[in-house]
Amino acid sequence: MPRDTINDLQAFLAVAREQSFTKAATKLGVSQSALSHTVRGLEAQLGLRLLTRTTRSVAPTPAGERLLTTMGPLLDEIEAGMTALSEFRERPAGTIRITAGEHAAHTVLWPALERLLPDYPDIKVEIDINNGLTDIVAGRFDAGVRLGEQIAKDMVAVRIGPDTRMAVVGAPSYFANRTRPETPQDLTSHDCISLRMQSGGLLTWEFEKDGRELKVRVDGRLVFNTSLMALEAAVAGYGLAYLLEDRVQACLADGRLVQMLADWCPPFSGYHLYYPSRRQPTPAFALLVDALRYRG
Repeated sequence: MPRDTINDLQAFLAVAREQSFTKAATKLGVSQSALSHTVRGLEAQLGLRLLTRTTRSVAPTPAGERLLTTMGPLLDEIEAGMTALSEFRERPAGTIRITAGEHAAHTVLWPALERLLPDYPDIKVEIDINNGLTDIVAGRFDAGVRLGEQIAKDMVAVRIGPDTRMAVVGAPSYFANRTRPETPQDLTSHDCISLRMQSGGLLTWEFEKDGRELKVRVDGRLVFNTSLMALEAAVAGYGLAYLLEDRVQACLADGRLVQMLADWCPPFSGYHLYYPSRRQPTPAFALLVDALRYRG
């Protein structure tokens, strides 16, 4: 296959996967007009329309979907094979793309990278902050970070953090004229701060005690799509928040927040790095996994 054709296919795959010429051009490091010209040239060469373009979106046609399904994995394998050759270099090198939630990126990924990167200047890392359940294969990420219970069984999972649990917290000022909840059902009479998930729904407040599981539908004046804002609102006394315990630990320690219903919040599996089982780790990726591995 001619080199130009491979480059054209890679350009098409980037646009089809991103469903955006702008995002694909940024990822490939080319101009949007050049990328559009390349894709149109490939369509002309094949005599097929591969993408449906509107002013708001880009989507593969049936022919484009077929090309994406058949050629995408093959080109990914070629790219992975070329990257794997870095093991023959004297120093590990290459780019590693990871998707992770905001909290995991700050508390787990970045501390490990600070220890690793100074000794390996040829390793590059891109972290995509995304609180949703990202498909790392479709997004062409090398790995992702999720809580252990959220990882699909066909993925390799490496523990990178201790067990954690949720915590219901509120500011002392919030309870100046209110009674603290003693059971999860009491939360229905409180002003609760909700978190909007990437899927569009609100985070469910889940509890368990003595084998009994409860899900409480809470209500309140504030909804955020980031736990950092929910934490700030709770500290300011605007309501109760339901957050990971280690996220609120500092505020509990200095008295800005108080915790309740702790006996209803059992621990669960903490953060794990996950990646496809068929992936052949490069030396750079193997170094990162080892740096992240939890040894507590």
